[in-house]
Amino acid sequence: MDDLDGSHSRFDRITPTSPQLQLKQVSLATQARGAIKGMLILTNISFEAFAGDRIGLIGPSGAGKTSLLRLLNRLSEPTDGTIYIEERDYRNIPVLELRRRVMLVPQEPKLLGMTVREALAYPVMLQQLPKKAIAERTETLRDLLHIPTDWLERTELQLSVGQRQLVAIARALISQPQILLLDEPTSALDAGTASHVLRVLTDLTLRDKITILMVNHQLDMAQLFCTRVFYLQEGQLLQDESATKIDWQQLRERLVQAEAQVVKDWL
Repeated sequence: MDDLDGSHSRFDRITPTSPQLQLKQVSLATQARGAIKGMLILTNISFEAFAGDRIGLIGPSGAGKTSLLRLLNRLSEPTDGTIYIEERDYRNIPVLELRRRVMLVPQEPKLLGMTVREALAYPVMLQQLPKKAIAERTETLRDLLHIPTDWLERTELQLSVGQRQLVAIARALISQPQILLLDEPTSALDAGTASHVLRVLTDLTLRDKITILMVNHQLDMAQLFCTRVFYLQEGQLLQDESATKIDWQQLRERLVQAEAQVVKDWL
């Protein structure tokens, strides 16, 4: 899909051999307090992601999946290591610019007191686009994700969690990000809507070369959607594998065992 306002896609300048996102020995720790040393949440995470990758972040509770997404969006700062966006240290990119290029959709998104119409338009209003371009982008994404017209004047209190998830995905895509971070984006959607959303996202990765990193415990959907799988456990990236090479049944069993161990450790 070309830029929604009709302009030439900026993703054309990215070459297939140049990583869009790169992490080098990145660690994240809780803040130390007094004599108490900070606890490691992520340990020595290294990987490269290329334009158009659809990466599934899989792992048990507490593995660090959401923490990794927040780190990439600079809601957290790495304790050690470096993160690069198109070979540029992401700490040298102004935060607002970074968050337009690397959009995060949390598991329970908020509309911040806005109506659906206002929430969809807000990201592009910040870019000071003409009203016509804002209206065209909003309408295009609303149609693409099948958001009904009668939602537009509703607030988040008048929407279900699944409806808010759908609106939040549309709001993120309106900014035309290079990298989209999704935390359980289909957890509250019915199966038909979830499948449609993932088809739309797949088309965007193929045509616009948007890179997606998605936390998803629904392995059936992850198997259909992802091109790569990252398996995290106890803050470490233990596996980075092409989705076509994954033994999905074995992965399910591994995940069940890891979740059981997490429960046991908490007892």
